[in-house]
Amino acid sequence: MDSFTPQPDRDRLAAHIEEFGRRIKLSGTPEELESFRYLEREMTAYGYRTQLLAHDAYISLPGRARVEANGANLRCITHSMSASTPGDGISAPLAYVGEGDETTFAKADVRGRIVLVDGIATEEVAALASACGAAGQLHVSPNEHLYEMCVSPVWGSPSQRTRSMLPTTVICTIAHDDGARLRAQCLTGEDVQVSLWAEVDTGWRKTPILVAELPSEDEARDDASFVLFSGHHDTWHYGVMDNGGANATMLEAARLLGERRSMWKRGLRLCFWSGHSHGRYSGSAWYADEHWDELERRCVAHVNVDSTGGEGASELTNSAVIDELKSVAAEAVEAVSGQRHAGRRHGRAADQSFWGIGIPSMFGSLSHQPPGSVKMLTALGWWWHTPHDTAEHIDLDNLRRDTSIVLRVLWRLLTAPVLPLDYAAFATSMREELLDLQNRLGDRMDIASLLARLDALEAAAQAVNRMARGAEGDAARAINRALMRASRLLVPLNYTRGNRFNHDSALPHPAWPSLEGLREFARLPQGSSDLPFYAVHARQSRNLVAHALREAHAALAAVAEMH
Repeated sequence: MDSFTPQPDRDRLAAHIEEFGRRIKLSGTPEELESFRYLEREMTAYGYRTQLLAHDAYISLPGRARVEANGANLRCITHSMSASTPGDGISAPLAYVGEGDETTFAKADVRGRIVLVDGIATEEVAALASACGAAGQLHVSPNEHLYEMCVSPVWGSPSQRTRSMLPTTVICTIAHDDGARLRAQCLTGEDVQVSLWAEVDTGWRKTPILVAELPSEDEARDDASFVLFSGHHDTWHYGVMDNGGANATMLEAARLLGERRSMWKRGLRLCFWSGHSHGRYSGSAWYADEHWDELERRCVAHVNVDSTGGEGASELTNSAVIDELKSVAAEAVEAVSGQRHAGRRHGRAADQSFWGIGIPSMFGSLSHQPPGSVKMLTALGWWWHTPHDTAEHIDLDNLRRDTSIVLRVLWRLLTAPVLPLDYAAFATSMREELLDLQNRLGDRMDIASLLARLDALEAAAQAVNRMARGAEGDAARAINRALMRASRLLVPLNYTRGNRFNHDSALPHPAWPSLEGLREFARLPQGSSDLPFYAVHARQSRNLVAHALREAHAALAAVAEMH
């Protein structure tokens, strides 16, 4: 990789952090827009072409909440996308469901009850509680802090087809010790009555997106390729780490990269989202839908950043990255920090709204807290999603380190003559899934053809990898076109159920969700009367995968044969 040594400016990062600590930035509010204006001024000063968009988004802002149990009012909050209560609230007996997994809900009779759940509120529990007819949810925080959450299972703003998935329950969170007392009463068989009140302002409102773009000097065309670099700007409370740290990283990276634009092979487009925290990624989902065609034709990769520079965030080994970009992440992390980046599979989070289009992606949160004794939803610090997310929990040395890692990643994506997309690594990962599936399917369905096509894809990808070393000019451009074509076919296999034009739900997904039809068929017991029904969808899933592997192989093999 070409040397890239500029260091982020600590004073500039500190100035950004100070600015982001001045306002609470709820999605669609005047305070948020005022903060977006700061981003716009900064990006314009760096020489980027800026556009501040406004679009309709389904936003939910939690208001006042009250929980009454055992004759006492408990400290509490409600959540984005919770149902509101009538003025007199709701009252019902408690039903304890542990951590609220599907098995526990299946065994419990929660209809008309308020479920008591261990852990931070999630969309998964909201979906289960709503489906089972619960009246409300009372979540027990893992500590004394109350964590703001959006609990919609719908990715982005709901459509007429997905709005029925929105939660029907009233959802509140209480502190650990208060919850422990209620849990103990439930476990001893007491009939515990609880009352909930919640005000949640949910509806359509205009929200902003800032788009800032700088093309490469040698490809300043409307159809030239670009790297998408994004992060959300809306916050819970002041949100100085989440996501002020990442916004500071974005601004400083954009400044330093723009100063070296003459070396770019492709352009850089930054997007600052709203609606991440209060609209379940409504901003990035809208942008993916509205600009689908352009993104499909031109975007080579997506780098997302979230919550950089946290105090005590010393772990850099397991940020999320798609298989074909793992080597890019590993090189940057080790070069800056000395740590060996193992990486992990992306979860269903972090404004990753572009997998259906087929855009390879990396990151989200980058640096994490060391493992602790308390089970948390994230490893981003106890102050995450609380009023305590203020400047005192930013470590400027960590922020410089994280920004340096992002800079190295972007530099490689912007300047490499051939895109560093390794589809041999993709094939290795997928083969593990297919071999396990073949073993579980037995003689129910033959998927040997999928493995054969994967072998052919891997061979073509290895040939392209060899060709990429030293390729320049027309040869590099031909390889890049083939790699982009392959990504449009293979990324959706890895991270979606297969529909490139709809967003899958925000609920947790299995690895390789496109294979789930085959997995469901394999899981049925032998002799089940449902086997023929499941075979129908399994064949369709096999065809989906076979087609994508064939077409991706054709794209890579064609360019390999040319050279």
